[in-house]
Amino acid sequence: MSVLTPVLSIAGSDCSGGAGIQADLKTMSANGCFAMSVITSVVAENTARVISVLDVDPKIIADQIDAVFEDIRPKAVKIGMLDNPDIMQVVAGKLVEYQAENVVIDPVMYAKNGAPLMDPNCIDSLIRIVIPHADVLTPNIPEAECISGLKITDLEGQKAAAKAIQEMGCTSALVKGGHATGDAIDVLYDGKDFYEFSAKRINTKNTHGTGCTYSSAIAANLALGHPFHEAIDRAKKYVTMAIEHSLELGNGNGPTNHFWDLYAHGLAGFDANA
Repeated sequence: MSVLTPVLSIAGSDCSGGAGIQADLKTMSANGCFAMSVITSVVAENTARVISVLDVDPKIIADQIDAVFEDIRPKAVKIGMLDNPDIMQVVAGKLVEYQAENVVIDPVMYAKNGAPLMDPNCIDSLIRIVIPHADVLTPNIPEAECISGLKITDLEGQKAAAKAIQEMGCTSALVKGGHATGDAIDVLYDGKDFYEFSAKRINTKNTHGTGCTYSSAIAANLALGHPFHEAIDRAKKYVTMAIEHSLELGNGNGPTNHFWDLYAHGLAGFDANA
């Protein structure tokens, strides 16, 4: 009888399929996991714009989390869009109730086109309610600036922000360098040491959903039992592959190609008869 490692995404839905829950499910599946979802918001968006957002009632969010944990306990949890303090509170409470493991939080604030996906007035709530539950928090540079209050202009700025954010209560902070120049260098601070994860910068506008994809790949690799730093390294290679083979779809920032490597080479190490 086949068994896949279960992983959960708690995030918003992107109807165009490139980001949010849709990107998370694709990523987790491409990394050999059984992907499950809890939808926090329904976002009417495409590659070019966000049209509207409807938040899911917090009770339904809580019920979705209960439904997953009481039946198929995930080995890791990725958390994305949490649009308001009520949603933040219910998700944080359920993480504690179920003692969730390998929690990867991507503090989604803006869509790729710059449209806000979190009320800026909620930053304090994010810091107080959500961040302390992260085993790893994965902000990009604009998000890290909002959270830390620091201006980031270089690698040293990324390190300073990662340290400041980690000291807010998360186990580790990974400040991504996608918005910088030169190689795409991400800086991790785990409370003791700094680590860098580097990849070549790929010249493409088609990067819709990269943050969702990266954080979901980290969660998937943690769920599969890879050591912490190796899980991040594997996720970095995965998202780089997905960007390198990104898709020319839509009129704006097209999506990454979550299944390119799987289609080209199959799932390494996967035994369908296991």
